[in-house]
Amino acid sequence: MQEDVKKACEVLKKGGVILYPTDTIWGIGCDATNEEAVKLVYEIKQRSDSKSMLVLLDNPAKLQTYVKDVPDIAWDLIELTDKPLTIIYDGAKNLATNLIAADGSIGIRITEEKFSNELCRQFRKPIVSTSANISGEPSPASFKDISDIIKGKVDYVVEYRQREVSKTTPSSIIRLDKSGTIEIIRK
Repeated sequence: MQEDVKKACEVLKKGGVILYPTDTIWGIGCDATNEEAVKLVYEIKQRSDSKSMLVLLDNPAKLQTYVKDVPDIAWDLIELTDKPLTIIYDGAKNLATNLIAADGSIGIRITEEKFSNELCRQFRKPIVSTSANISGEPSPASFKDISDIIKGKVDYVVEYRQREVSKTTPSSIIRLDKSGTIEIIRK
């Protein structure tokens, strides 16, 4: 695993795109602060850049670096959740502008999965995480379900967890406004 983390970090630092396992499904990722890298992910997915993507962090303490005002309830939700939870926050900052939604929001998930957490920790920046599929097609349930087109367009494919066949699911998604009001987007 450590060799994969090292190689993936090298690719991310050079503005490249990786295919990697996360706490949910396999993702296409890049440096979330690099506009050119984010643009490449949109191109690989054949996705309009008006549809925002989420980012992964390894530690909730880093949220304040990328969100202007983190509502108090966010800390409790992150601590108490027992499954992957993506929270959409208002007031994104310090991220690639083409990653931030038109309303200024960004989806962020704190990953606890071994590989993606270590990757975020060693890379020291947020990493884009979007499903490893062409936009509009079903999300792949496991590595073997990822199209060769996607595999051929990224700069590095992580080997770790490729042989797993257990079905994975996307995260729950909620939106928090500055007052702490919760809107459930996906259960």
